[in-house]
Amino acid sequence: MHEITVVGGGFAGLTAAITAAESGARVSLYEAHHTLGGRARTGEGPYKTNDGPHALYNRGPHWTWLKQRDLLGPLAPLPALEGARFRFRRDGKLRRTPPLALLRLARRPAESAPVDADFLTWATGIAGEEGARAAAHYVGVALFHRDPGSLSAAFVQERLRRATALPPEAHYPRGGWGQVVDRMACRACDLGVRIETTSRVDTLPEGHGPVVVATTLAAARRLLGDDTLHWTSGRTALIDLALRTRRGDPFVVSDLDAPGWLERFTAQDRTLAPSGEQLVQGQLPIGRDESRADGIAHAEALLDLGFPGWRQRTAWRREALADGRTGAVDLPGTTWRDRPAIDRGDGVYLAGDQVAAPGLLSEVSFNSALEAVSLALRGSRNTGSPGRLDLKRA
Repeated sequence: MHEITVVGGGFAGLTAAITAAESGARVSLYEAHHTLGGRARTGEGPYKTNDGPHALYNRGPHWTWLKQRDLLGPLAPLPALEGARFRFRRDGKLRRTPPLALLRLARRPAESAPVDADFLTWATGIAGEEGARAAAHYVGVALFHRDPGSLSAAFVQERLRRATALPPEAHYPRGGWGQVVDRMACRACDLGVRIETTSRVDTLPEGHGPVVVATTLAAARRLLGDDTLHWTSGRTALIDLALRTRRGDPFVVSDLDAPGWLERFTAQDRTLAPSGEQLVQGQLPIGRDESRADGIAHAEALLDLGFPGWRQRTAWRREALADGRTGAVDLPGTTWRDRPAIDRGDGVYLAGDQVAAPGLLSEVSFNSALEAVSLALRGSRNTGSPGRLDLKRA
């Protein structure tokens, strides 16, 4: 029986642990925090927040995998189908519809977009500059990046197609992503995975067996001492608000003047906040020369437009900054194949949302986890038993 160690208990780590255990391996999983889930954790207390706006895209490979194992659980309905609840900021005003040029552009096949050109240049030649900029800003919901137009046209177009698909791909696990994480953790335990939380792995000893490092690139860089583990990601201000309920508040406010997104999650799932309150989460991408306060000011401008009287209705508020931990983005001339390789040699494999695997957002974590385990099992016959890991109790 193979022995595999998984470092990191987020979505990638749990996927890797379950997959390895289902293949007959003995698996040990170490998580530095006191709870599992990583960015898929759902906040404790009366407000069930995720680490930024989250959705589960049903055309992704992890959807079928989760469903087959009965890990999806109940899903909330999609109020986005109610057109009156979706709002767009255009030219400083709140509108019900996006530019037609954006919709025409979104219908173009992803394969028609070049890898080597930036999205804004390519899209302007098709839909004009106004439509191209609106499309770039809209797709910021799936990129968490300040300037989506500067990224590879092929990379952005694929995400624009999926973000505007009808019927919508986005779905919402009832009770938040934490419910999916809990079911995955139970599945792992049922398969015999040994899970240790508050256990930080500092070094990998000589002669270790296969190890799947399912952490951020920054954490993997420190653990492995590998300074090549870098890739471009976003920098985003996050805001969470509990507002006293007011009839007529929108489900989504999408900023087409600059990338920014507010979403009222209780529109589809009333269990996320106490009765009489509604939970709003937003992500506002910022540049390297901007502060979290700049992003929050952007959020407040959108709130002024879409949620009248929100300041007087606020019952709870939280702000955060996500820097370099919002998934990989590909610059012109690069694809997912150019990101840090999963196989690092010497029985070490990477998994996470910034490594060399295809997909949208968490799909990259899922695909890389499956590939990491496949490679680990394939190569484990030439690897000795795991040594003792150097752990620190957090």
